[in-house]
Amino acid sequence: MLNIIQVFRNAIKVPELRMKLIYTMIIIVLYRLGANIPVPFIDTAIWQQLFSSQGDTIFGYLNILSGDAFSKATLFALSITPYITASIVMQLLTIAIPALEKLQKSGDDGRKKITQITRYVTVVLGIITGYGYYMTCRGYGVVTNRSFFAGLVIVVCYSAGSALIMWLGEKINENGIGNGISLILFANIISRLPVWFSGMVKDMIDIITGNGTAASVLFQLFKTVVIIAVALVIVAFVVFMSYSERRIPVQYSKRMVGRKMYGGQNTYLPIKVNMSGVMPIIFASSMVSIPATIIRFISGGNTTPTGVLGVIYGIFKTSSPVYIIIEFALIIAFSYFYIAISFNPIEVSNNLKKNGGFIPGIRPGLPTTQYITKILNKIVLIGGIFLGVVAVTPLIANAFATMFSLGLGAIAFGGSSLLIVVGVAIETTREIEAQMTMRHYKGFLE
Repeated sequence: MLNIIQVFRNAIKVPELRMKLIYTMIIIVLYRLGANIPVPFIDTAIWQQLFSSQGDTIFGYLNILSGDAFSKATLFALSITPYITASIVMQLLTIAIPALEKLQKSGDDGRKKITQITRYVTVVLGIITGYGYYMTCRGYGVVTNRSFFAGLVIVVCYSAGSALIMWLGEKINENGIGNGISLILFANIISRLPVWFSGMVKDMIDIITGNGTAASVLFQLFKTVVIIAVALVIVAFVVFMSYSERRIPVQYSKRMVGRKMYGGQNTYLPIKVNMSGVMPIIFASSMVSIPATIIRFISGGNTTPTGVLGVIYGIFKTSSPVYIIIEFALIIAFSYFYIAISFNPIEVSNNLKKNGGFIPGIRPGLPTTQYITKILNKIVLIGGIFLGVVAVTPLIANAFATMFSLGLGAIAFGGSSLLIVVGVAIETTREIEAQMTMRHYKGFLE
């Protein structure tokens, strides 16, 4: 944490980086303003009241990703979800369709074309998701005008909002610091902290000034200390694992090119323990929340399910042991899935062979591919367990709080939120350090 603060302090002293930081902050402020602009023809008061009972569904997770914009039915209610979905779809299609795979490997021009296609897919998904959100609001009876024109305005507002978020993220990539979409997601999660802290302080003030006893005040302090302690432990664990990597030694043979001798040096191939980032948690949390979402729809949304549906709903609540076990298993499964589509050991082996590199004791070609795959499988397992622990630790704390009526509040998705926040902070810090290093080199050469 101190290192991150020091890096930002040094960056502010550099005029170019200071302007980039200011530009990034302006874009984030504009985004947060848009996240609070209401969409017409929707009764947001009733929608928020209904939404208070949706914490165990996929709506609760989408609300965290949108920084409460989803529950307020604002212009940016869809948040970055359409863009992330479009990026994942394009990543899968580049593997399934040879033409797209060739386009991806054709250099900057090919990647620019894929980026352009991703934008179109984002707009299409934004329209589809916006229509689904409109139909959900209409089903809950929060749409004040059911005419065709009102529906068209609502869908256009949501789809335009998702496209505008994509544009804002790209502007940060071009003129700011860090990854635009990641920083927007970071801002969404951080925006919930003041509300959380103010609620905690309000509870303590109510206990002290009201009918609370000394025991109740101490208990409130105990809850606060427990939540902060768990958060700090998770943050330290995430930072440690984010910097962890498995280094495979690589040696390059000497070769003569013209009159110069190249190669002969020893280096390593770094494989990060957490190569997939937070994506497996996003996939797993979305999948395991679907049953509770469907049951909420069937039972009327604003009523607690009863009978058989109530039993199933209890199984898939975030405080249920079954929910925790399923999410942990899905996170590990999605970790392998994501690495399978994003990391190709055959391509790495071929690149080493083309450049005259080899792993000591391993023959080039197929044995190198098998060796890298074997190590990768072990690393992915460790990374998947790490993501699972980060994701389910707040779930377990929430389950104990529910079991013993401790009232720790809804912290169901706190692990993934902390992982995103810490990950984005680390990556942004690294980019600032890299740009500062490049500036020093340029100054030396000039």
